[in-house]
Amino acid sequence: MKVYRHTQLGDMGTLKVREEALPEVGAGQLLVRVKASSLNFRDIIIAQGHYPFGIVENHVPLSDGAGIIEAVGHGVRRFAVGDRVLSSFFTSWFGGRIPAYREQYQKEQDGWLTEYILISAEALTSIPDHLTFEEASTLPCAALTAWSAVSGVVPGDTVLTLGTGGVSIFAIQFAKALGARVIATTSSSDKFEKLTALGADALINYRETPEWHRAVRDLTGGLGADRIVEVGGPATIAQSVRSIREGGQVSIVGALGMEGEAIDIMKLFFSQATYKVISVGNRSDLEEMNRAVAAHQIRPVIDSAFAFEDALSAYERLASRNVFGKVVIRN
Repeated sequence: MKVYRHTQLGDMGTLKVREEALPEVGAGQLLVRVKASSLNFRDIIIAQGHYPFGIVENHVPLSDGAGIIEAVGHGVRRFAVGDRVLSSFFTSWFGGRIPAYREQYQKEQDGWLTEYILISAEALTSIPDHLTFEEASTLPCAALTAWSAVSGVVPGDTVLTLGTGGVSIFAIQFAKALGARVIATTSSSDKFEKLTALGADALINYRETPEWHRAVRDLTGGLGADRIVEVGGPATIAQSVRSIREGGQVSIVGALGMEGEAIDIMKLFFSQATYKVISVGNRSDLEEMNRAVAAHQIRPVIDSAFAFEDALSAYERLASRNVFGKVVIRN
């Protein structure tokens, strides 16, 4: 089988295809023929050698993938040959409180940038019937992070999303499914039409309006947003503190920009808001989200799709940060 391995982190030139023997299926395992995989910004950080959680070299990249079961190991009851399945971001966190130890792709488990993957049956979930493999491959990290970030939103709430990456796009879709009003920020007015089509109710160009927290206040009658899906980190968190409604929640899901204004601790305190770090979610959360995706017939937004042989171009596309939705690799 053909498989990508990254032999030296920090050097994209070492991410190359090689031929390896097809693995044998053991008890409790599945052999999945991968049909599609998708990239997250985490994958860029790993490839650059900046990921802080001990990723090993010579790994198979990508945590997010979808495929069809080719072989089933002894004792497996959850799935059968021919089932369509997708990955769960944390392969051993099935539900409940975040465990102290969570297995990760590209550390304890090889990833999905391969023709076949050998994996525990417990690390997978079923694909919603209406989705293609390419669409399904976008769900495990970005979609579940967005789902967790808007958990608890109720009809009539105002949700603020930042930018047009995978998490932010999914957050718009889920927030609308939950009956919320959505304010979306973007760096380009050219994306206004696409954001409106997804359901965004109000739009802010943050390049033209650098103090966008003022626009958020204006759009909410001075109250602020009930929920903010905060993906920018240091680059945006100070303005998110100024944009949140008293008693609201800022869901912190990323740090796309490492430089920005310092947080005003008194403004943070007097916001009386909850600042919650989102750690993607567990398999039970993923299954719940998939039911919502099916019930609302939500279709992931794919920015671009690349052939398996052209995986490096997919990395380059996402690294440019000029995307609208998810970048996918098609097997």
